[in-house]
Amino acid sequence: MPFLVFAVSDEVRISDQISIPLEEIEFSAIRAQGAGGQNVNKVASAIHLRFDFANSMALPVEIKQRLQSLNDKRITSQGLIVIKAQKFRTQERNRIEALERLAGLVGKALVVAKPRKKTRTPAGVKARRVEGKRRQSLLKRSRGRVHDH
Repeated sequence: MPFLVFAVSDEVRISDQISIPLEEIEFSAIRAQGAGGQNVNKVASAIHLRFDFANSMALPVEIKQRLQSLNDKRITSQGLIVIKAQKFRTQERNRIEALERLAGLVGKALVVAKPRKKTRTPAGVKARRVEGKRRQSLLKRSRGRVHDH
């Protein structure tokens, strides 16, 4: 589900109930990596976004916990989200993309995962597996030495 970032009155709206003030987000401009020629070598157009969600007043505790439990390399064990955006040539467009990615990541934490229901393996599946093993056993046994009687 794509999230759109609306920077209204200095905040990033994640959902109807949750928005993050831009004061809690730290931006720093860095040089982008990779191809791009002279522009990439002289202009700091990439953006490093840092958001300390562990100490954020904007997020409820349960969302902070779900964020921490997400298996995402952009989330540190100290409760910090670090996003590097360098796709575009302009700093402003990379800043918007970083905010969109932040909104997407926090949006993932809004979704409560359903608990998995344990299911039993159907008897037919078990029977087919055992039958396959029996056939394979017979096949391998038939490859043994031939005895003359």
